[in-house]
Amino acid sequence: MTAAEEFAPAKINLTLHVTGQRADGYHLLDSLVVFADIGDRLWLIPAAQMALDVGGRFADGVPRDNRNLVWRAAELSGQSLRIRLEKNLPHGAGIGGGSSDAAAVLRFCGAPEHAPSLGADVPVCLSPLPQRMQGIGEELAPVAVPPCHLLLVNPGVDLPTPEVFKALEQREHAGMGPLPRWPSAAEFTAWLAAQRNDLESAACRLAPVIGAVLAQLGDAPVARMSGSGATCFGLYENADLARAAARRISAAKPGWWVQPAAILSGALPAAG
Repeated sequence: MTAAEEFAPAKINLTLHVTGQRADGYHLLDSLVVFADIGDRLWLIPAAQMALDVGGRFADGVPRDNRNLVWRAAELSGQSLRIRLEKNLPHGAGIGGGSSDAAAVLRFCGAPEHAPSLGADVPVCLSPLPQRMQGIGEELAPVAVPPCHLLLVNPGVDLPTPEVFKALEQREHAGMGPLPRWPSAAEFTAWLAAQRNDLESAACRLAPVIGAVLAQLGDAPVARMSGSGATCFGLYENADLARAAARRISAAKPGWWVQPAAILSGALPAAG
């Protein structure tokens, strides 16, 4: 194995329907997942001894030992690596930062079979293209999504996923049903607007600021929370509209993380 740079894109749940709960406590989901062209970066070098260095805007509080999923991914793969992780995504934010990081290590090591043991979100992150995710995350199917532009906004709230699921008042909802074909972004947007994130109301009760984020994204045809929060997205017709909204929200809320992004529909962005 030779040294490599890997990109770990943000994972966005455009929909998240909670369809039930198994006897073992795991929740059943039906979710349309996409990946953005922004994310963390990792530099991986085979080494005699495992080592992990973390930098970037969101490095504070990130474990630098075997509590980190990237370390565990390397160990499960039977590899000893020196890893430099650049945390550009907020953690505990509902956009799969840690899961995407771990998937990047598994891709580098050629060991995708270990993804399920690292968490329900890791398998979907192995192939960062639009997918329908069902069951507890193990049922995956590719989906063709028209080119779209997003604005991701996080108010700086760390919202643990177990707490959000615990706050759910209803655990059995309808799934998405058969997915249509979307010849245009307008038709996709209209369909998406009729979908849901069933965790959103529970997350808003735990962190009312999420409601303020959604209000700031009110000019978007679709505005919704991603995953278990607290990151929310606005879906915009083009990149210019997304960037304009980013400038407006950044000026109004300078402490928030605000990032325009495009949905990945092909190869991962080149390293650099």
